[in-house]
Amino acid sequence: MISFYNSVKNMKIDKSAKLIARLEARYRKKTPKSLRLFREAQKVMVRGGSHSIRLFSPYPFFMATADGPYVRDLDGNAYLDYWQGHYANVLGHNPKVLEKEFRRFDPEHGSLHTGFEGESQVRLAELIMSRLGYRDHKIRFTTSGALATMSAVMLSQALTGREGILKIGGGWHGASPYLLKGVNFRGSEGFGAADSAGIPPAMLRATHVTRFNDVDRLERFFKKSGDKIACFIVEPFLGVGGFIAATRDFLQAARRLTEKYGAVLIFDEIITGFRFCPSGLQKLYGVEPDISTFGKLIGGGHAVSAVEGKAAILEGKGAKSKIKAKFEGGTFSSHPQYMRSGYVMLKYLFDHAGTVYPRLAASGDAVRTRVEAAFRAEGIEAHCTGRGNDVVPGSSLFMVNFPRTEHAYAAAEDVWDPALSDVRLKEDILKIALLTEDVNVVHGGGAISLAHDAAAIDRTVDAYAAAARLFKKYLF
Repeated sequence: MISFYNSVKNMKIDKSAKLIARLEARYRKKTPKSLRLFREAQKVMVRGGSHSIRLFSPYPFFMATADGPYVRDLDGNAYLDYWQGHYANVLGHNPKVLEKEFRRFDPEHGSLHTGFEGESQVRLAELIMSRLGYRDHKIRFTTSGALATMSAVMLSQALTGREGILKIGGGWHGASPYLLKGVNFRGSEGFGAADSAGIPPAMLRATHVTRFNDVDRLERFFKKSGDKIACFIVEPFLGVGGFIAATRDFLQAARRLTEKYGAVLIFDEIITGFRFCPSGLQKLYGVEPDISTFGKLIGGGHAVSAVEGKAAILEGKGAKSKIKAKFEGGTFSSHPQYMRSGYVMLKYLFDHAGTVYPRLAASGDAVRTRVEAAFRAEGIEAHCTGRGNDVVPGSSLFMVNFPRTEHAYAAAEDVWDPALSDVRLKEDILKIALLTEDVNVVHGGGAISLAHDAAAIDRTVDAYAAAARLFKKYLF
């Protein structure tokens, strides 16, 4: 086995440049219409688009249609897609169960937003709350994960009268100014730096970062600063941070310490909610947070997120401030069609839980194992994160990493520190290499849906194998 670190440390830069140039030439040849439209977009849109993560180098392809595991671009190329609507489409693109519901949706509601309360939101709320099963909890819908996590933090500060926020290094909770610190790894600063200009310095000072799955560090932090912390926000399964499951001990320690020091425990389940089991991942861990945020799956492919938690917190009761926190859902919250779509999606998952979740887990295990083997066949060391653990029975998420050293993948540092893993190879070179093989990934992998059948997985593994052969030829 070739250690990527040992092979790359003396590699000349022109080797990777030659490979990238070849791949980009192939990509440009197959996507001329996307290139033309991107140039038009650059004239009128910031960086040529509406979401930075979609604007990869040298330019993004533009979608024409999407169905099941595939997305087709303007030039007619069909890509096996593992982005799947920012990981929201667990049934695949435009699944028949949702399309059928759209066709029969009550026409008296129309398709435009009215700004009134409707029955569909009540039914979706009941469905979610029945699966969580907590007493004295309530829920409110909004339209994005960033708004949900921002509201959760603000409610925590209002309740406790404290400003301090604790989060995980590498944890992404949307573009809320409260939480735009410690998302990106920055050299000697690690995950301790701000991720955006324009954030008030006082807010940055109030936000603290700790290491995922490190119980000792968490205990030391709370012993020193626990009485200043309003909340600890954590994903039970790291998303952008590396697709890594929390240990049971870590989440139990989080619950124990936040209770001891009077802080609010927030679980960000925007990605994880209902993806691993027919409930929040928190139910598998047996840890009840004070507040949870949900999104992605609960909207059935639409702009829906939610803040769920103890009614006393969400309704502002017992807040130390005389002014309650302004917890509004937003103009387009609880759109009736979106609420109904979310209901249909979750009801399908619940009714078919006995087959859906084992199949997703088996597909995830197959992809991770076979992709690692494809690189190993070329003498290249690769490690796929996304596996479950003694709590999480299986996972449909995968992220391909290229270790420079022998180390465990237990926290975001293990994935994003370029001294430990080759980030450029995963993020830039692998991305374009797979696109030329008609596979679309983000961060080296992505989310497997029910629409990804055995044939799709075979094609995916073949694409990774082709990338491995190129890497061996040009980089080793």
